[in-house]
Amino acid sequence: MQLKPVVTVEHIGSDEFRKEFYEPGIPVVIKNLSKNWPAYTKWNWEYFKQLVGEKKVPLYNNIKSDAYTPINSADDYKTFGEYIDMISKGPAGWRIFLFNIFDHAPQLTHDFTWPEDLMKGFVKKYPMLFVGGKTSITHMHFDIDMSHILHTQFTGKKRVLLFPFSEQYKLYRKPFEVLSLADFSNYYEKNGNPDYKQFPALKLANGYDLTLDHGDTLFMPAGYWHHMEYLDSGFAMSLRAMQPSIGGKLRGAWNLFGMRSIDTVMKKTVPQWWYEKKKKKVFENAEKVIKSA
Repeated sequence: MQLKPVVTVEHIGSDEFRKEFYEPGIPVVIKNLSKNWPAYTKWNWEYFKQLVGEKKVPLYNNIKSDAYTPINSADDYKTFGEYIDMISKGPAGWRIFLFNIFDHAPQLTHDFTWPEDLMKGFVKKYPMLFVGGKTSITHMHFDIDMSHILHTQFTGKKRVLLFPFSEQYKLYRKPFEVLSLADFSNYYEKNGNPDYKQFPALKLANGYDLTLDHGDTLFMPAGYWHHMEYLDSGFAMSLRAMQPSIGGKLRGAWNLFGMRSIDTVMKKTVPQWWYEKKKKKVFENAEKVIKSA
């Protein structure tokens, strides 16, 4: 992989942000965007336990999906309080996904400000909190609705791989899915993945490598591939904004209601045949990329 650091700024004005990053679709880390939010100092494990400690939450482990894995199917359930206690004791490869804490504690929405000076189109009904224990992994994917994302890290550090959507075939994208077939787990370790022997097109992929710390806000343009590994137990919040163009909105709608529906039906009816068919196409696409390089 050909990786470079993401541009990092302390502050940024709206005109500079739109010209240099939003319009060309380039990621940037803004260090101080969240530092005036009450959430910056107010949000912590004990505060969340007080608010939603008794709520049952779906948990996901680090195992990559296969032919029989239902879409967004949880691997376990615990109360939020039990989960926080577990990940506070040490490494725990479990994360929470698709639990909207703001539905259960709407007062949390008063602890941050929607940065509408930077971009419009925020989906204010769905700010999302993402929580993970140390060593937990969010495998390489792009967000299905093709929204722009402002991803703010709070407690803990997280290492992130980013790639433009156009790198999809080098990343071995599975057809009708938002996931990569390749495993990027522990990619930054000397002998870690990815497996270039099995996935040689990865050597051609151009992307970014970065680490997010408390208060850092990452702008991820629509469609960007991302792989995240929790170096510490921690949590982050994503604010989503729809693309302004009709074409961007339509691509997101197709992914949500067309592509995903087809994949779900096929996984339920002929899972192994469907998996092998998609796998074959993955390597055909990668081979074309290699030959054209």
